[in-house]
Amino acid sequence: MQIGEVAARTELSLRTIRHYEETGLVAPSARSQGGFRLYTETDVQRLMVIRRMKPLGFTLDQMRDLLDATDLLDADGDLDAGEREALLTRVREYEQAAAEQVDKLRVQLARAEDFAATLRTRLEQNVPAARP
Repeated sequence: MQIGEVAARTELSLRTIRHYEETGLVAPSARSQGGFRLYTETDVQRLMVIRRMKPLGFTLDQMRDLLDATDLLDADGDLDAGEREALLTRVREYEQAAAEQVDKLRVQLARAEDFAATLRTRLEQNVPAARP
């Protein structure tokens, strides 16, 4: 699929996808004869991982590290048990960091909802009563 379809499916801008290509996080699987970037479903899934990591505060280097680890695990060609366990440990560390960030975001969201509710209550208390 071309970059426009990928952008629509991932809800990322063309500029963002190109930026991730420039930084080495994702690369189109091929180019058309006209030079257009062509992406596969695997490329889209890779972009989705990046999109999910970004709001959790992961850096581009961390994204690259996780993607490299999962790529090696997926290839699984010549990994010995020690290499496989080291890669799984890296992925577990990212999972733990993601879970911690999610917990922090839940606290922030609860505080924001409480604040909004407080403001609604104040507004409701200060709205003049309707006249008959």
